[in-house]
Amino acid sequence: MAQSTKAAAPSLPKEIFAVEIANHQLLKLAYESYLAKSRLASATTKTRGEVRGGGKKPWKQKGTGRARFGSSRNPIWKGGGIVFGPLGNENYTKKISVGSKRTAVRQALTLADQAKKVHVFDFTTTGKTAEIVSQLDQNKFERSVLIVVDEKTPELLRATNNLQNVTLVRASYLNVFQILNADHIVIAAKAIDVLKNWLIKEEA
Repeated sequence: MAQSTKAAAPSLPKEIFAVEIANHQLLKLAYESYLAKSRLASATTKTRGEVRGGGKKPWKQKGTGRARFGSSRNPIWKGGGIVFGPLGNENYTKKISVGSKRTAVRQALTLADQAKKVHVFDFTTTGKTAEIVSQLDQNKFERSVLIVVDEKTPELLRATNNLQNVTLVRASYLNVFQILNADHIVIAAKAIDVLKNWLIKEEA
């Protein structure tokens, strides 16, 4: 059975895993931005022009002592149309710049490292789920495990696809939501170089 091997240590770069965090506002924005992207605008309501019925005037214009109404589908009537309701074409996404995303990921990784959740480790597998399970148990990686790699190999994909508590992600696609929700972040040695190239890139 394949065994996990601890990386010979590329040490964690301080520019990524030991940055100063003045407050958590940027982290909050990046987290909410990720959630907003997956939000579906599926709720819809009908305006007074779309609700069935209401073609006949409820009562004559004058002489009844009641307020005048032209349609029973007026928004203030029961069964009437909805004013300013969702139409199904709302855009809930929140804009955040590329530079801010990188900063937020660095901050999230810093918090994870401070919480002792970051491990530099290389998993080896021939594609069998049991091999990954065994290595997780050996190293006491329990609950939610985020495995960060430089490339997703077919063997790793096949071995982790059926593990509900394991998320496999390429380093260049790492995001704040995954980092903050993981109990263990296992980073492959080669993935650290990818993180350096991505997160310490100078702003143009």
